[in-house]
Amino acid sequence: MQAEIAQKIAEHRQKVNQVPGLAVIMVGDNPASAAYVRNKETACKRVGMQSFGSHLPSSTQQSELEALIDQLNENDQVHGILVQLPLPSHLDAIPLLHRIHPDKDADGLHPNNLGKLLRGEQGLRSCTPAGVMKLLEHSNIELAGKQAVVVGRSILVGKPLALMLLEANATVTIAHSRTPDLANITRQADILIAAVGKPEMIKAEMVKFGAVVIDVGINRITDYEGNSRLVGDVDFEQVASVASHITPVPGGVGPMTVTMLLHNTLWSFSQKHGLT
Repeated sequence: MQAEIAQKIAEHRQKVNQVPGLAVIMVGDNPASAAYVRNKETACKRVGMQSFGSHLPSSTQQSELEALIDQLNENDQVHGILVQLPLPSHLDAIPLLHRIHPDKDADGLHPNNLGKLLRGEQGLRSCTPAGVMKLLEHSNIELAGKQAVVVGRSILVGKPLALMLLEANATVTIAHSRTPDLANITRQADILIAAVGKPEMIKAEMVKFGAVVIDVGINRITDYEGNSRLVGDVDFEQVASVASHITPVPGGVGPMTVTMLLHNTLWSFSQKHGLT
């Protein structure tokens, strides 16, 4: 996908003498966020997209962020804006996300774009769920008529992903922390997506034989010797022996999230210039 995006950007540059620009706003020094932002900046460079990084101190105030978003909304070189979450506790993410112009909402979280998703209209889609759908499409996983279970109900992943699966004619169940007998629900899934943020919570006995398992979780765990590593919400070694398809952590959904961010920024650029 990134090779295709790079080719499109090169073609568009020939036509309009401009390339898409992505602005990523990061506040504070969260190590996980810093790693994501570096990946995004590297990916922009790889495909020929402009990157506008704003790495701000954790003392940054709400009004300063609002002013920065206003500037980026007005900047003709910027076609996608992303506020890296989570933000420090004194900042309120929701009004900031609402302040991003819907046409530059690279993460698909503005109410206008979530509303378009709900109505099945064309628009910017939340990156991680859209990346999951691309993975399923690329692997020729038939969704129509299948039982899909999404474990997690966040506005970032669980809710938009459930809507996308419904749009693809799957029968969708959303499970969460208050769901009784979770294993009974997950064992019914032809397609099981875990997005809860609990390390290796999904075990083999919770998965139907031959199910497709997508692991959206990224959790850092530390062993008794102090060594840390990244794991997903799925116990990969256990579940791999049961599933027909499974995504690893790291290296599964994460790169797709970055790729869909590039895809969304290119789409916004194309819409603005009337390009196909």
